[in-house]
Amino acid sequence: MEQVRKLPIGIQTFEKLREGNYLYVDKTAMVYQLASASVPYFLSRPRRFGKSLLLSTFEAYFEGRKDLFQGLAIEKLETEWESYPVFHLDLNARKYETFADLTAMLNQYLERWELKYGTEKQDRSPEERFAYMIEQAYEQTGKQVVVLVDEYDKPLLQALLDESLLSEYRRTLKAFYGVLKSSDRYLRFVFLTGVTKFSQVSVFSDLNQLNDISMKPAYATVCGITKEELVRTFAPEIDALCVKYGESFDEILTRLTLMYDGYHFEETAAGVFNPFSLLNVFDGCKFDHYWFQTGTPTYLVDLLKESDYDLRLLVDGMEVDASAFSEYRAEVGNPLPMIYQSGYLTIKGYDREVYLYTLGFPNDEVRYGFLNFLLPYYTEVSSDATGFHIAKFMRELRNGEVDAFMERLKIFFSGIPYELSDNTERHYQAIFYVVFALLGQFVSTEVRSARGRADAVVKTQDAVYVFEFKLNGSAEEALRQIDDRGYLIPYTLEGRRLVKVGVNFSKETRNIDRYIVEE
Repeated sequence: MEQVRKLPIGIQTFEKLREGNYLYVDKTAMVYQLASASVPYFLSRPRRFGKSLLLSTFEAYFEGRKDLFQGLAIEKLETEWESYPVFHLDLNARKYETFADLTAMLNQYLERWELKYGTEKQDRSPEERFAYMIEQAYEQTGKQVVVLVDEYDKPLLQALLDESLLSEYRRTLKAFYGVLKSSDRYLRFVFLTGVTKFSQVSVFSDLNQLNDISMKPAYATVCGITKEELVRTFAPEIDALCVKYGESFDEILTRLTLMYDGYHFEETAAGVFNPFSLLNVFDGCKFDHYWFQTGTPTYLVDLLKESDYDLRLLVDGMEVDASAFSEYRAEVGNPLPMIYQSGYLTIKGYDREVYLYTLGFPNDEVRYGFLNFLLPYYTEVSSDATGFHIAKFMRELRNGEVDAFMERLKIFFSGIPYELSDNTERHYQAIFYVVFALLGQFVSTEVRSARGRADAVVKTQDAVYVFEFKLNGSAEEALRQIDDRGYLIPYTLEGRRLVKVGVNFSKETRNIDRYIVEE
């Protein structure tokens, strides 16, 4: 009987992974390279990208667990295997709804360390106790201390729009993390991870020696799975997908790439796949949107709603300089850094002459998952119902039923509560935009991202539909614009029916006022 290969879904502990004989994509050469220096590091990566497993790997390495690294790259690199005292703080395991929640989490770890190294200062502030523990661990063991902090920003993200609570969290964490600078002489290695970098200025202002490797090419693939690693480690699982879907190895690899690849954390670096999604595809032998099933990015939605950000800028990519997406703060007026750092956008290109990055959705899982997730917040259509609506829209266009499509769009808009709409052109444009972008799951679609293109183009097997929308204008005006600007010209040689749809949207009724269909 063939032995079942064990996929490490949800396994975040290196010891458990290795002792349980789970499949492992070997990142230990980079672990050794990082650990060889006594530099304090910071790494920002999206959720479910393997940050916790990376820190657990460092923990095992600095505890001298040579037995766990047999057969891995680091086994040929490390000769000493020294053991150091390790303080591993994981802030991901709790909801931080009040200041007491953060205090309780810090106390939980401090009390555990104090049982080992002394309780003499247990009545002092968290930062004093932390500093004392580091000093005592050094003096009692004769070895410098290793500090690992996982998801340093979890409390801050949960208080993002509560300025009072956010201020308390910042003050406490700034003092706590500041210990890592004042205790430098006692420290062998420091590594902090998080989803975002927005709090660096305020929270880490005293820790200015941090080496931020989030966008450094040498470590761009330290989390995530490259295509080479995918094929080398998971070929049998890819073969199983080939059998199920009746496709070749290369065809399945292409599907996996479109759905889950495309994260670039530096402009020249190889793309990486989302490891959580890949493992779940292999486990269930089924393509699906797994990353979005693990939790809703409510902090990001709150920020987008507060900012009235133009969602149309996201779909086809945008050019920005580095400061636009990597700055160390979150602002209601500019949610782009948070969108990027949270994994919903990634680097898709770089123009060296003008120093501009192109940001876009990394893959189809993120594109459609993100848009499906956002639609209820703009329309109050439930996420369960969204797929039903979009599928209906798609079927009507495939059948050439433009009138039915437009009537369904009217019903869709009539169901949006008045209080959800700010009655601005951008709000309605965003809703149109998301609906047509979601159609891209089923048919080829384009939505306008630059001057000179129609608002939306939908291609079915038999026809090309070109839509132009006006707000408080006229359907005739929309139709004339399609002709005057030659929106149909790029599609004249495709051999399909060309259908023009001019639509006027009434600001007063908050719905489609009139539309005209012409072939």
